Parts: sequence; C-alpha cells; structure tokens
Amino acid sequence: MRSQIALAGRCKLRLLRDSVLAYGSAGLSVAFARSRGRTENAVMGQRFDVLVIGAGAAGLMCAAEAGKRGRRVAVIEHADRPGKKILISGGGRCNFTNIHCGPEHFISANPHFAKSALARYTPSDFIALVEKHRIPYHEKTLGQLFCDRAATDITNMLEVECRAGGVKVFLNSRVREVRNATEFIVRAEGLSGPAELQAPALVVATGGLSIPKMGATAFGYDLARQFGLKIEPTRPALTPLLLDSRDRARYCDLAGVSAEVIVATGRQSFREKMLVTHRGLSGPAILQISSYWMKSQPIEIDLAPGFEVAGALREGDVRNMAGVRSVFQRFLPKRLATRWLDLHASSDWSNQGLVELERQAHEWKLTPAGTEGYEKAEVTAGGVDTDELSSKTMESRKVKGLFFVGEVVDVTGHLGGHNFQWAWASAVAAGRTL
Repeated sequence: MRSQIALAGRCKLRLLRDSVLAYGSAGLSVAFARSRGRTENAVMGQRFDVLVIGAGAAGLMCAAEAGKRGRRVAVIEHADRPGKKILISGGGRCNFTNIHCGPEHFISANPHFAKSALARYTPSDFIALVEKHRIPYHEKTLGQLFCDRAATDITNMLEVECRAGGVKVFLNSRVREVRNATEFIVRAEGLSGPAELQAPALVVATGGLSIPKMGATAFGYDLARQFGLKIEPTRPALTPLLLDSRDRARYCDLAGVSAEVIVATGRQSFREKMLVTHRGLSGPAILQISSYWMKSQPIEIDLAPGFEVAGALREGDVRNMAGVRSVFQRFLPKRLATRWLDLHASSDWSNQGLVELERQAHEWKLTPAGTEGYEKAEVTAGGVDTDELSSKTMESRKVKGLFFVGEVVDVTGHLGGHNFQWAWASAVAAGRTL
C-alpha cells in the first residue's frame, strides 16, 4: 500500500513537467519552470496568485505586468509555443502598434469602453518597452510600426519580461474545466496527464475565432457564458470579401491587380489599396470595410478619389472610348480601367453622359456575396459584452477576480496595429489591478 502511495506521489510530481516553458532571451525551450535559479516541478493543486488562460499578446503582457508586481503567475496555453499569432502578424514582422491609435479606431457596442485603457497605456508606452529591449523598428504608412527583423523580436521581448516576473507558462495544456468556489480552480490536461491549478484571480486571454488553423476556438466566449456574462454576436473582421458568380466572371481574372480607392458602407469609408483576388476583393481598404459590412448590403467604391473624370475628358480633343480609356488609366491600372469601362461606359459622350460616367466611377456599387470567414479574418468582431466589465480593470462586474483581455472582448480595432495596441492596453489595465 505504501509503495502505491509513493508511486502516486512521484507521478504527481511529474505531471505537466513537459508542458512548462523555461523563459530565456535566446528563445523557447520546453523544460522545467525555473524560478530564482532553482528547478520547480508542476504538481497537482499548485497554487498561484493569478492564472492566465492564453499565451498570446494580451495573455503574455498581462502575465508580465502582474509578475512585475510580485504576483505568482501561471499561464496556460494549449499550443506548443506562445505567441503564435504574433509570429505570423504583419507578414512575419509584427505590426505591433500604431502611433495614431485612439478610441476612434475601434468598433464596439460601447464606443467609449476602450478609452480608459488606451489612455493609460499608449503607443508611446509600448514603443518605450520595444526600445528598452533594443528592437529595431520602422514606420510604414498611416502610423503603422513594424519590426525591422522579425516578429520573434516581440515574442522574445515578452519572454524576457515574463521571466523577469517569474511567470510560468504551461504549454500543450488544454483547459478541461474551470470552477469557482472560494478561488478559481482550472483543470488542465497536458502532455503528462491532468493537473489542477488554483488562484484567486483568473484572466481570460483566449482570443477570438479568427484563423482556426492556429488553434482559435470559442473557449473564451463559452467560459464567459458559464459565469453568466453576455456575449455580443461575433463575426469575422478584417477579412476579404467574396463576389457572386456573376461578378467573379466579370472581374476575378484580373486577380493581382490593385488600385488606390475609397471604399464605403453606411457612414464608414477608408481610402487605401484594393486588390482583386480569384474569389473577390481584398487589400487594406477592403479588409477595413469588411469589419463594418453587413450581409446583403452593398459597398460603394470610388475608383478615382480626388480626380475629376468629366473635366479631364472635356479637355481632350476627341470624345470616344480611346480617349476615355486614356483618362481612366491615369488613376487605374490599364487592365482594370479597360475592363471596368467595357462593362460600364456608354457611347454617350455628351456633357450629360460624361457626368453620368463620372458618377459611376466615384460611386461604383457592388454587393458582396459574403466574406472569406474566420479562416482568413485577422480578428473577430463582437465578444464579451463590455457592459459586463470594468473599463478601468477589465474585471467582471458579476464575478470577483475574473478578467477578460484582448480580442475576446467586444473591442475590435482597425487594420494597422490597433488590435495589438488594444491587447497591450487591456492587458496592462488588468495586470496593474491583480
């Protein structure tokens, strides 16, 4: 009997050991967690001050912030390494913030919710952290900041920050159950079997439904519902739009052609590049408007922003299709200009006809058939209802000690680093409270 008990005890000491991350500035390695120079094993019933579910941008940032304040923090991550979405962002260079980021660049049922967190942790604050770690970066268009080298600079930075706070990260660990009595108890299953971790505070940083092949699930929403929190309906955001079969036949053989346009739906509009794809439309302007587009609604495309088409045509010596094509090629690629005119121009070259042609060029209406969905969406719109959370701390108003940060919350940023800034800001808001 004693030998059985001893064997069970040794097995407990081995649970989850293969899933714990040892942080180091040189990169990632799966090993025992290290704290203050000695090796510790993860055991059943291990107690922490804070449990964070999700080792993405918001989860790691929150853990580092809480660890910095002396809290004992554990992060539970189902993937085999943290920060996977960080690594693929910005074409592998991570568009980590935007210098112009402000509340006006976000979508939420409550447009005021993000103001507090964004004001208390600004792009300048994150830039200071990047510069502290001597990460070279550069600005692209519209205030977007990217790493010069690779997105691994950002994940490595977060690793170092977590290491400094003594944070432990349990990888390959799927949460099977979350209970809350006097404290939160998380039952997770890792490479070596099940284990239970407990803490008085639980931070949910599980992201949204975007890019399921990277492991995205509805876990965060399900957990919120478990504790009685409401969810704003979710939908893919920052995703390409699909055209119906008729419009695909008309335009999609032009795949790869792009132009600067203004795309609008409702009262929202964006002036950036539009790209024709094999299935529809993409490019920054389309990705931006997709966050606002609702099924069956048309989008309106200005193919000649700031250009007076009719005036240029009136100045010409000859009014015919060749002259019109020559003018359209001043603001559109030749192939797109030719195709669009073949489909839309009439043979009426009178002043009234030119005015109508100009109107169509500035107000080209298309009704998308749908979107490319979560598979290609950069983020998920909707999420945990902000009325359920404190805007200052991200803590649930109903359940003490329960926090939600990052994409899982109903705050969705525009393209260009805004969603990362929300991840950092909301994470710090929670981390400074824990």
